[in-house]
Order: sequence, then structure tokens, then C-alpha cells
Amino acid sequence: MKFDFENQTEYEIDLEFLQTIAKGLTTKDIELIVCHNDYIQEINKNFRDKDKPTDVLSFPYEDMPGVPLGSIVMSVDYINNKSKELGHTFKDESALLFIHAILHLLGYDHEVDNGEHREKEEELINQYSLPKSLILRNS
Repeated sequence: MKFDFENQTEYEIDLEFLQTIAKGLTTKDIELIVCHNDYIQEINKNFRDKDKPTDVLSFPYEDMPGVPLGSIVMSVDYINNKSKELGHTFKDESALLFIHAILHLLGYDHEVDNGEHREKEEELINQYSLPKSLILRNS
């Protein structure tokens, strides 16, 4: 399992920690792009018809041998602002968004499931001793 990592920002990302989380969930490769709001807004507009920035986007790939699990795009502007607002670290907020996105890549979908996505998030948040803010804001 490896990351195809593209950091378009000046922020340092704890890639080792994100890889640890990913390795507990999948053996497939993942593309991770870390960007600013303008870039994620462009992607959000082009792929979701929403002309505004967002925190994180995930794009699952077709499940075939040798094909990566998918792509995750995270906005450092959102991560930075939300971590300050909620009083936890940039690293923790990055991990929370990464968990949310990788679960989407694995087929979880909080918009249509019966709480399985949120239950799995809570399990991982507890496992990695992360702040409970994702659970609260998604409840």
C-alpha cells in the first residue's frame, strides 16, 4: 500500500500517520492531493456542480486488481481554520478528514446508509485517540 502524494501547499502533512490509518483499512494504493481552497473549489465545481470550496473530496476508482482505491483531495485552508475553531491540531483535523474520505472510498456513505459510516468513523477516532469533533458535527 502506498500513497501517490501531491502537496500543493506550504503546510507539512503527517503522511506517516495517514498511511498508518490507511493500512488498517486497505492494501490498495491511494492518491492524496493537499491543496488550497481555490483548487478544491475548481474540482468541486467541475465534478459536483458546486461552485464553492469544501473540506475534502473523495473519488473512488473502479474495483479492479492493481487499480488504486481512489483519490482524496483535502483543503489545508479548511483544515487550518477548522482546527483553530475547534481547538485541536492541524494533524488531528487532517486525520479526521482523511478518515471520513477513505471510508467513502471503501463504500461507506453517510447520506444513504443506516449509520455505518458514522459508526466506523467513531471506531477509528477512538482507535487513534483523535478529537470527537467529527462525530459531533456529523451527528
